Amino acid sequence: MRQILIWIGSLLVGALLGLLQIPAVDAIADFVATVYTRLFRLLAVPTIVLAVITTMTRMGTGQGTGRLFRRTISYTLLTTLCAAVVGAVLFWAIAPENLPADIVSSQNIPEGQESSYYDHIINVIPDNILRPFLEGNVLALLLLAFAIGIGLSKLPETEGKRVVVSSLNGLQDLLFLLIKGLIWTLPVGIVAFAALLTAQVGTGTMADSVGKYVLVVLAGNVIQFFVILPLFLLLRGLNPLKVFSKMSPAVLMALFTKSSAATLPVTMESAEQRLGVKKEVARFVLPICTTINMNGCAAFILVTSLFVMQNGGTVLNLPTILLWILISVIAAVGNAGVPMGCFFLTFSLMSGIGAPVAVMGIILPVYSVIDMVETAENVWSDSCVCAMTDHDLS
Repeated sequence: MRQILIWIGSLLVGALLGLLQIPAVDAIADFVATVYTRLFRLLAVPTIVLAVITTMTRMGTGQGTGRLFRRTISYTLLTTLCAAVVGAVLFWAIAPENLPADIVSSQNIPEGQESSYYDHIINVIPDNILRPFLEGNVLALLLLAFAIGIGLSKLPETEGKRVVVSSLNGLQDLLFLLIKGLIWTLPVGIVAFAALLTAQVGTGTMADSVGKYVLVVLAGNVIQFFVILPLFLLLRGLNPLKVFSKMSPAVLMALFTKSSAATLPVTMESAEQRLGVKKEVARFVLPICTTINMNGCAAFILVTSLFVMQNGGTVLNLPTILLWILISVIAAVGNAGVPMGCFFLTFSLMSGIGAPVAVMGIILPVYSVIDMVETAENVWSDSCVCAMTDHDLS
């Protein structure tokens, strides 16, 4: 709560500085915002790649295997994909307007270009292990990380594997330390972003545009929570009202703690004692789901990425949207352990492709509410996957 208040305070200070319309202040704000953008870009690629690799590696080291594992992963990927698709449909239907052009005029953003499905497929298949890193090819990196992580999980337990996995975990710990330091100073960056936004953007237009963006995100979460996930349960012969009533303590705790990991003990207790899920199922499925089953995060990544890219001039045609649905699902799976969760990961993705990340500065004040809803949705999805897996194996 203290951090949220500091962020909101920073946003207000930045807004006031922007309203002053002092050229020297605007120049300093532009410099600070540029510094933070470069720092996020510096950490973006290694953070995403290491998160996906280590998550995939841990998934393959659990004691449960075979049918239990396949059911868990299948339901996780299906529900996460549905959440991203719902977000894409709502973004198309509600169509948030762009912020005024002045907000991205100082950004060096390449113009969006039409491209075919063939071009997209070819561009995400790496022909050199270093090229995706140098070019910032996000999808190629995610697919490469996904393959490496799965490969590591299948290797026999040898000293060589332990050295590789230990080194990757050590690098990830180091990155998280750097990220925490950057986040600690983030209020300074928020002041700069807010000052630039306020100086360049008309309040009415910005409120209308961001309001529709927030509507898309929250509506997507509500539809996934109350429609899509209950449909999954009904298709497997389960009563959604019964499952929700038994798992409600975990869902409510997630809403207020904003942490799936902190809620895990309550989720497991509710599944075993209240819902009647077998212990061997609950204790295998729920820790995995807490790590990779991020319905709300996938929707947030997709909608926010589309909103930011649209403001940077990217053409949001069908191939582009389909591409980012895939990116959002893979990125959400690899999101575990990243400080600031979905917000930082989306910021990193947008920085990595050169999108106008300054637009994300105005999302911070409402992100706390979005995060609460997303976490509750994630735990509800975990509960549904657990219930369906237990039902299938009964």
